[in-house]
Amino acid sequence: MASTKEQAMNRLPEKIRVSLGSAQVLGLFHGKVEVKPTTAYLMTYKEGKCYANCRFCPQARGSHGRADMLSRVSWPVVPFHKMLRGIEEAYGRGQVKRVCVQALNYPETFQQLPEIAKAIRQRIKVPISISCQPLRRENIKKLFEAGVERIGIPLDAATEQIFDDVKGLSAGGPYSWKRQYGLLKEAVKVFGKGRVSTHFIVGLGENERQMIHAIQRIVDNGILPALFAFTPIAGTKMERIAQPSVDAYRRIQVARYLIVGGLGRCQDFFFDNGGRLINFNVADRILKVIIKTGEPFRTSGCPDCNRPYYNERPSGPIYNYSRTLTQEELVEIGKQFTPKR
Repeated sequence: MASTKEQAMNRLPEKIRVSLGSAQVLGLFHGKVEVKPTTAYLMTYKEGKCYANCRFCPQARGSHGRADMLSRVSWPVVPFHKMLRGIEEAYGRGQVKRVCVQALNYPETFQQLPEIAKAIRQRIKVPISISCQPLRRENIKKLFEAGVERIGIPLDAATEQIFDDVKGLSAGGPYSWKRQYGLLKEAVKVFGKGRVSTHFIVGLGENERQMIHAIQRIVDNGILPALFAFTPIAGTKMERIAQPSVDAYRRIQVARYLIVGGLGRCQDFFFDNGGRLINFNVADRILKVIIKTGEPFRTSGCPDCNRPYYNERPSGPIYNYSRTLTQEELVEIGKQFTPKR
């Protein structure tokens, strides 16, 4: 009979995907890195596509997109042991401060994920986040017991109808809005408030009011919301859908900042008849200070997560800034950010 250690080794994958920017920081590939990721971004590897069928994702089983893509980022395959060595060295140099594992949905996912986390933690004492679809409550506990510090369970959509259309039953996917919320609440019980996150993709068909109400509900449940801008990817079902307007995204970013910081609530904001945010109901001087910091427009998510150019080209427009904003960029945002007051 195989030992516990041998069983764990059998569940460890031989290969794993690493985002191209992370692979360069880890010394696995050479090339120019315009903004270095401060988190090492990994993605579980399998032959073929994910079993889910999210309409915006190149990893979806019905997508004709490239298997090495997630959003705008390419994820080359590397041997697992080389990834481990790369993280150990980069963490030692202070270049990597966190590991984030993005998990595809396939039968072996929750056999592999705890072993991936254990293998990393045994060698490197680095905080680990995992973004996944646990599907069952026991999978959340498995990750916690394996030493995972934070868990992210993506909602993506702001409303139940949009969720169903883009990743639920109507999209041929396995996900349910009600079950997803139940799993997020269960994760808070296991990991604690502030250590569970979800993310929303702005531009899937919602209006600003719907998105901001979704953010408020998540925060009220002790969950951290992160924002992405929808990015059309060739080969996906939504490849012809346009990205959201930058000014709308900026308003949602500021609303998120206020809500997460306890400086405002969506119920106090004002919206027009089309759901556009027109007034934050916050003192002008406070709003000006907040915008001047540039913080609402930085990448949102776990500590030390900057996700360079995940949903934008370096030439712009930039939705989530992966570094400190320049004065020129803050001036430009001041022009984009023009709510009626």
